[in-house]
Amino acid sequence: MFRLLVLTTIVALALAELQPQPRYLEDSLERVVGGEVAVPNSWPWQISLQYRSGSRYYHTCGGSLIERRWVMTAAHCVDTARTWRVVLGEHDLNTNSVTEQIATVANVYIHPGWNSGSVANGYDIALLRLSSEVTLNSYVQLASLPPSGQILPHNNFCYITGWGRTSTGGSLSATLKQAHLPLIDHATCSSSSWWGSTVKTTMVCAGGAAEAGCNGDSGGPLNCLVNGKYYVHGIASFVSGYGCNYPKKPTVFTRVSAYIEWMDSVSMKDI
Repeated sequence: MFRLLVLTTIVALALAELQPQPRYLEDSLERVVGGEVAVPNSWPWQISLQYRSGSRYYHTCGGSLIERRWVMTAAHCVDTARTWRVVLGEHDLNTNSVTEQIATVANVYIHPGWNSGSVANGYDIALLRLSSEVTLNSYVQLASLPPSGQILPHNNFCYITGWGRTSTGGSLSATLKQAHLPLIDHATCSSSSWWGSTVKTTMVCAGGAAEAGCNGDSGGPLNCLVNGKYYVHGIASFVSGYGCNYPKKPTVFTRVSAYIEWMDSVSMKDI
């Protein structure tokens, strides 16, 4: 469930004083579109967001467990009235496993700036309050979030993870996939031959023509390596209407560090 866009012009943003992180894992990763299956439960904060239709639930988006009772996802994933649940400790959507935990969603908090008619305006972030706390174990863990305002440098090492389509117009992946998506700095991504003014300073770009997210990855994490630890720096938001891996139209993510204060305000008022 990705929002698809095609637009251009220019914006700019200075980068924080961080060095690009080198490739950390030594395995050979291919693209998200047609990419590689992740080691089961190697991204233990990844969740499958599912909606009920009839007597069954269906995967629609990803998300990240950020507290035992809170999940972070994209606003466009949950801006329609449905019965939602999240599945944690998931790997294969078609197989029930003892590692899985299922939690219903009690409340949905969408950022007040979100406009469902224009994902390019930004604010594509939502918090889900679960009906009960989940159990943390080796299969289910909390995501680490970046400090407020932190911006990573060009080519920083990151992974996208999700059950999204393996090609533009293709089918969803039954198993969780991962792919190396290096960050693209804002000056490059917002240039007129790339995304232009569609990409705001509250967004982050990653990947390229050979590497991309696709429908079904929305809401899921962009996991970036900083000082030897993975932090969720992005929420998968949109790709180009020309295709999931179109040249100079990398996957665009909501920049998590731009919304730390808003998330804190939501979780505090709901205690």
